[in-house]
Amino acid sequence: MDRLLFVLGALSAAVAVAAGAFGAHGLKGRLSPEMLAIFETGARYQMYHALGMLLAVYEDTSPPAAWLFLAGTVLFSGSLYALSITDVRWLGAITPLGGVCFILGWCVLAWSAWRG
Repeated sequence: MDRLLFVLGALSAAVAVAAGAFGAHGLKGRLSPEMLAIFETGARYQMYHALGMLLAVYEDTSPPAAWLFLAGTVLFSGSLYALSITDVRWLGAITPLGGVCFILGWCVLAWSAWRG
């Protein structure tokens, strides 16, 4: 098992929980409902892909998929967090790049599992 990726996946899950709580309690009333929903989407996708990272490195199934999930989290969730808090709209242009990393990560994980 790739210990570094497993640790990063677990920490990413912890950050996702903290971000979700921060959004629900710290940002409610400070952000518009639209911006709060964007923030919550970032937290939700971060959690999904933190779990994906753990799955990808379990018994060395697919470390490349885990790296793609990590890159996707930084780009996708990170841009949504920044967009929602700053309202700097061009940050939304970064989000799809993270989505592509997520999709590629799942495809690489599937391919790795198929190959055995």
